[in-house]
Amino acid sequence: MFGINGAEFVVLAIIVFVVIGPERMPEYARQLKDLIKSLRRTAAGAKDDLKETLGPELSDINWRAYDPRQYDPRRIVREALLEDDEEQQEEQDKASAPPASNTTRLSPGQLAPYDTEAT
Repeated sequence: MFGINGAEFVVLAIIVFVVIGPERMPEYARQLKDLIKSLRRTAAGAKDDLKETLGPELSDINWRAYDPRQYDPRRIVREALLEDDEEQQEEQDKASAPPASNTTRLSPGQLAPYDTEAT
């Protein structure tokens, strides 16, 4: 939470206890509790209002498409590199495959056919 480990949290709690004082600590803790409750109620109310406003269309939304974790640059680059490897492999497979043609070998001494009109 906020990049604070356990030891730092304990030190902060001691500092807050010393600054605020033991007399006012229960009052501030109660106010913090009330603030958190009101924030939760507000968030739940906003969520309910959004659901009511959007209606049944809200359930049709694919939330995974909007997940920012899917746009991790490392994953995108890795997938792009794998696609390139697959394309290169397919090209190599096509290049190494014998050509499927209907040509025949000429016998020794036989002249190659040519088009007199083309030259």
